[in-house]
Amino acid sequence: MSTAEHYDLISLGCGEAGKYITWHIASSGQRAAVVERKYIGGSCPNIACLPSKNIVHGAKVASLHRRGPEFGIVSNGWRVDMPAVRQHKRSMVDGLIETHLNNFKKSGADFIWGSGRFVAPKTLEVALPDGGTRTLTADKIVLNTGSRATIADTPGLREAAPLTHIEALELGTIPEHLLVLGGGYVGLELAQALSRFGARVTIIERSSRLLFREDPDVSEAIQNLCSDEGIAFITDARVTHVTGRSGERVTLELCRSKSTINLTGSHLLVATGRTPNTENIGLDIAGIAVTDRGFIKVNERLETTAPDVWALGDCAGSPLFTHIAFDDFRILRDNLAGGNRVTTDRQVPSCVFTDPELAHVGLTETEAQSRHIPYRRAKIPMVAVLRSRTLYETRGFLKALIAPDDRILGFTGFGTTAGELLPVIQLAMRTNLPYTAIRDLILTHPTINEGLTPLFSAVPPLA
Repeated sequence: MSTAEHYDLISLGCGEAGKYITWHIASSGQRAAVVERKYIGGSCPNIACLPSKNIVHGAKVASLHRRGPEFGIVSNGWRVDMPAVRQHKRSMVDGLIETHLNNFKKSGADFIWGSGRFVAPKTLEVALPDGGTRTLTADKIVLNTGSRATIADTPGLREAAPLTHIEALELGTIPEHLLVLGGGYVGLELAQALSRFGARVTIIERSSRLLFREDPDVSEAIQNLCSDEGIAFITDARVTHVTGRSGERVTLELCRSKSTINLTGSHLLVATGRTPNTENIGLDIAGIAVTDRGFIKVNERLETTAPDVWALGDCAGSPLFTHIAFDDFRILRDNLAGGNRVTTDRQVPSCVFTDPELAHVGLTETEAQSRHIPYRRAKIPMVAVLRSRTLYETRGFLKALIAPDDRILGFTGFGTTAGELLPVIQLAMRTNLPYTAIRDLILTHPTINEGLTPLFSAVPPLA
């Protein structure tokens, strides 16, 4: 073992939470480092959130080109240049990496390339790219190793070399027929984007509807969107066997309603869930327990079963969003300063970046009903939001659940820029303001935010 180098704090993984806690500790004058095997800044700026939204926006531009005649604009002879689409995304990523490197330099934190694993409590051995090793010890260690796309053990699936979101964002050609396993957030965003670039797309979902965890009216709206854009989908279907190879010719054998269906495409994208990156990093040696699903066991303060070791973000089983990982960082930062922040009952807003967007915070109707929580429902079509008419983006609806005491229990928006409506709703929910506080605001006309006035004016009176 090489001579150990000691730090005040080390983060194994450079995801959202790991990089921020490292920058914070280093900026306070302590010695801190990140150990990262692949991505400067983690998955979000490199292969996930931001690159995917760059591609989604490019697909929106393609869609607007096709819709030009609606606005009196005729443009003939245009085409999608996928290598240029990819380069546009790569250029954005390069800029984000440069920003991260500057943050490491500014904070004084060390960035260490390599694969780290515990060889003793609070001791990491890092395998370096050049073949050497470094041994690192620290007073405090943060695990921020993230997650990866789940590839099931379906016969033939791995041999088919399917795309995950990583490879899908690097496509230099438009798939002739893309098969998408999974009708969740990732599958839907990429299915719509690649369809708008010109691919034929079919989504295969095991459950009875797309976005099956959402309310039925949300699933129906998403399915109508897919149908209207020419995206085929098959629900209640289980893949039993895969033959061929993605990028050439791949065939899925599907079991549906006790019958067998064969579906052939040119490319296969797997978007059926996430697996934590917790294997082969010596957690047992460090006394760090994991759950039966492989996530690191943490308490409400994100402490692991080993003293002075925390797990943040995906690997800890936190809701799989970058903004939640950032809040994990804030919880640890404040607790290291003597606070007592916990993850219990925190808000978990979400947004699916389809076009239009699906934004949500708080209770769904399904959850409220299953927990026997009384509520009043207000719901308006997006066409009632006048700004949507000016944009010719009237698909969707806004929906709110209101408690008997007038607090907002939940909000769902399926409409253009719906994600931008979340902060004002979240603030009202967090401060226990009544829905009337938003209803009675003077909101700028014509904006999408102005739609909150008719939404909360539609709240039924108490029975």
